Amino acid sequence: MTTVRRTFTVSPTPDVVIDYLKEFSHAEEWDPGTQRCTRLDQGPVRRGSTWRNESKIAGISTELTYELTELGTDRLVFVGRNETATSTDTITVVPRGGGSEVTYEAVITMNGAAKLTAPAVKLVFEKVANDTEKQMTEVLDRLAV
Repeated sequence: MTTVRRTFTVSPTPDVVIDYLKEFSHAEEWDPGTQRCTRLDQGPVRRGSTWRNESKIAGISTELTYELTELGTDRLVFVGRNETATSTDTITVVPRGGGSEVTYEAVITMNGAAKLTAPAVKLVFEKVANDTEKQMTEVLDRLAV
C-alpha cells in the first residue's frame, strides 16, 4: 500500500472548492496524469456517482472506475478500481483565512502480482502528488472571485 498526502492553501472558500472537486471529471484539469475522465451516470453529482478515468503515469496507461463514496461539506472520498489497483482519494477542505486549506490524500493498493511493484509505485506517486498539488492549486485559485 502506498500513501501520498499533500496539504496546501487556495483562495476560494471551502464551498466553492467542494462544489468544483465533487465533479470528478474536472480531474482532466487538475490531475496531470488524467487524460480523460467521463461521468458514467446522470443527474446531480451524489454519493454513488461514477466516472471512468483514463490516466497515463510514468508512461503507463491505466483505466479505473471511480465512485464517489463520501460527499460532505468538507470532505470527498473517491474510490477507483481496476484489476491491478485500488485508489482511495480523500479530499478534505477547511476554512483558512479567507480561502481554504486542502488536504489531498491518495492511498494506492496494488492487487495480485502488481503488489511486487509497490516500492516503485511509491516513488512515482510522490512525484505525481507534487505535480497534482501545483496544478490543483493553480486551477482552484482561478475559481476565486
